[in-house]
Amino acid sequence: VQLVESGGGLVQPGGSLRLSCAASGFAFSRYDMRWYRQVPGKERELVAGITNSGTSTNYKEFVKGRFTISRDNANNTMYLQMNSLKYEDTAVYYCFAVRWGGGYWGQGTQVIVSS
Repeated sequence: VQLVESGGGLVQPGGSLRLSCAASGFAFSRYDMRWYRQVPGKERELVAGITNSGTSTNYKEFVKGRFTISRDNANNTMYLQMNSLKYEDTAVYYCFAVRWGGGYWGQGTQVIVSS
């Protein structure tokens, strides 16, 4: 089982990034997926989630209207389009595959919003 995030980097405030999470080794289309983020010294927090079929999504208030979660089950990949980035979006972003209360984590990708 493997989840590999990519697409992080350094971006200026107001800029955009698109994160990807490539899955392998399990039945990706059967799992709901989520993006989390974490900054040093704080707990990992949920950012957004998407159902296994992709028909339903949900977002935490602090990213609503700026971030979009999506998935491509044919290619076992989930995405997070991040627009209008703010300094406080700086974090390591993780993808998580969840089913029946358990799941798998990726290793994370760093996003730094700085001028």
